[in-house]
Amino acid sequence: MEVDPATAIKVIHNGTTYYFCSKHCRDRFVMGFGADRPDKTYGKSIYICPMHPEIIQAEPGDCPKCGMHLEPKIWPAEGEDNKQVRILARRFWAGLVLTIPIFLLAIGEMIPTSGVKAFLPSKISRWLQFILATPVVLWAGNIFFVKAWKSILNRSLNMFTLIAMGVGAAYGFSAVAVIFADIFPESLKQHGSIGLYFEAAAVITVLVLMGQLLETKARSRTGQAIKALLGLTAKVAHRIREDKEEDVAIEKIQKGDLLRVRPGEKVPVDGVIIEGKSNIDESMISGEPIPVIKKAEDYVIGATINQTGSFTMRAEKVGSETMLSQIVRMVSDAQRSRAPIQKLADRVSGYFVPAVILCAIAAFIVWFAAGPNPALAYAIVSAVSVLIIACPCALGLATPMSVMVGVGRAAQAGILIKNAEAIEKAEKITHLLTDKTGTLTIGKPQVTGVFPANNYNEHTLLSIAASIEQNSEHPLARAIVDCAKMQEAKFSQVEDFMSVTGAGAKARIDGKEVLVGKQKFIESLGVSLTDELKNKADSLEEKASTVTWVAFNGQIAGIIGISDPIKKTTPDAIDKLHNMGIKVIMLTGDNKKTAEAVAKQLNIDNVYAALEPKGKREIVSKLKNEGFKVMVAGDGINDAPALAEASVGIAMGTGTDVAIESAGITLVKGDLNGIIKALYLSRNIMRNIRQNLFFAFIYNAICIPVAAGVLYPFFGLLLNPMIAGAAMSFSSVSVIGNSLRLRNLKL
Repeated sequence: MEVDPATAIKVIHNGTTYYFCSKHCRDRFVMGFGADRPDKTYGKSIYICPMHPEIIQAEPGDCPKCGMHLEPKIWPAEGEDNKQVRILARRFWAGLVLTIPIFLLAIGEMIPTSGVKAFLPSKISRWLQFILATPVVLWAGNIFFVKAWKSILNRSLNMFTLIAMGVGAAYGFSAVAVIFADIFPESLKQHGSIGLYFEAAAVITVLVLMGQLLETKARSRTGQAIKALLGLTAKVAHRIREDKEEDVAIEKIQKGDLLRVRPGEKVPVDGVIIEGKSNIDESMISGEPIPVIKKAEDYVIGATINQTGSFTMRAEKVGSETMLSQIVRMVSDAQRSRAPIQKLADRVSGYFVPAVILCAIAAFIVWFAAGPNPALAYAIVSAVSVLIIACPCALGLATPMSVMVGVGRAAQAGILIKNAEAIEKAEKITHLLTDKTGTLTIGKPQVTGVFPANNYNEHTLLSIAASIEQNSEHPLARAIVDCAKMQEAKFSQVEDFMSVTGAGAKARIDGKEVLVGKQKFIESLGVSLTDELKNKADSLEEKASTVTWVAFNGQIAGIIGISDPIKKTTPDAIDKLHNMGIKVIMLTGDNKKTAEAVAKQLNIDNVYAALEPKGKREIVSKLKNEGFKVMVAGDGINDAPALAEASVGIAMGTGTDVAIESAGITLVKGDLNGIIKALYLSRNIMRNIRQNLFFAFIYNAICIPVAAGVLYPFFGLLLNPMIAGAAMSFSSVSVIGNSLRLRNLKL
């Protein structure tokens, strides 16, 4: 199919740009990039740049834009993850061992009273520095030159361009000064020889390697949330076939298989209990430490822990369909997504490197033309210092690091964030629009009162209503049937059952017509209602109960009050939302009296009742047009249009797949406290991003002029390239360290 580049997902692979209509198509295509390479193993993961998510390939490598090492989209095993750390560590330690004597020799050359010259002539010392520095720069630091060359070929200058130019200038000038010492005029010589910068080139290389090593280790820690989730899966399941139990690998479980789960074991996959009961620890999914009682027909989630009883379950979702797999995929996608605020850093970075190169050239020219003797030495020092200290790595990492760590922390708390854009928008929310059923309330209606008319009793009324409602799947009908079963009411044979959408149902019992439903439905079919029952119905609705009317053989038989209990956590959560400056509005399809009763009880700011899905969406659109930032929380198919229209949609994990797909954030445990946690987390992530950007901008704004030598005329201060290298590494590590603080955020 033809793809519009303006709306398509862009991927750059080996210098070629591809456009895809969806992430699914992108991932399938990328997996095939290396299919013709039998010497490689592909398919375990695809690799992506943490700073440029459009850079994707099927094997490890470096980003052609920024030069950073690509990371697996789904975090791999520990051994594979540590490969880059081992490579950098080996180069760093080897470089450090060789750099120490270079540094000591250079100090001896610069300090006449050190006594080094008495043991080692200057000429030998200079050649020894050259011999030791060469493997440091050209072997340990060759990765910087390779990445710099790629940046030039790809016309995307980056941090490694600056590093390679700075180190290359210091090393190249010094090497020429040692090998071809006679070509330099006497005016450039100090104490009879040209000044060398081998120690600067070597120390800078080692410092940058150390920064890269620390950065890689720190970045790998951002994947710990994913690794922890992957490590939760059960490895073996007890499958039952033909009354025989066998142990099989979890990968071999298929839908419909019967599995035995013993006390202390992990639930192997998602499924339904068909026999037995137990207490199950679902804290890895919901974040709640209290075990949940599960019995026959209850749904269980793979990787949760069975605590006490033994039960048999039927596998419903396996492999990539399980909730844990979906969480891993969602968290991984979100960690690689880009927040809108990242565009600011991208725009700055696009002009930053060329501007730094121009600053370095200008500094070199000014110092060489107007600086004190030896002018060339001062010119080289200032130019190299500018190139080294202006590394834009901290600027590029400021946003993605905070997003990666924050999304991982959210996953641990049962908050699944679809993308970084949702985080940024959630911070600015002014209105929360929430559904009633399943969000403010438990979502399981219960019969709270049975009120028969004259000539009937409660048992008879329940029996008549339940006989009809057992043919319906409506939640209110289920509540009546469950209540009748608990009271052991008799169920009669039903004939000619017919459901009337949005009104009720009618059928025949023993040849007599039975009506069950709303008041208007009963009245429209000619049944007279008593004032006593009407008053009772009004009273029930004022107390947030829904009233179901029952008529038998043309006469009213009574009413049944049904209510959906408010969650215990809801009142306190709404108070907290108000304290955060957020208005809470209820959107519900329930009747107005019931909705207003719930809203009054919970101190909700506004309520819209008897809404259809289209009506909910229109209210969201209206508030957005008035300039408000709207968050919608819901769990049903009827909430999906409003969730999609909202600035940020929050789906309850107990809800439908359609609702979850339409939302930017999903709560594994569906209550308002999860929304508060999501809002609190979004505010902290965005605050962390702004701190990182501030550090990066201020750092460069201050350090580049200092490196260029603006303080020299006033204080005689000129920044040494070695100090510049250390400061550059520190800037990146400080941004990463600040981001990692989010891992310990209390939610």
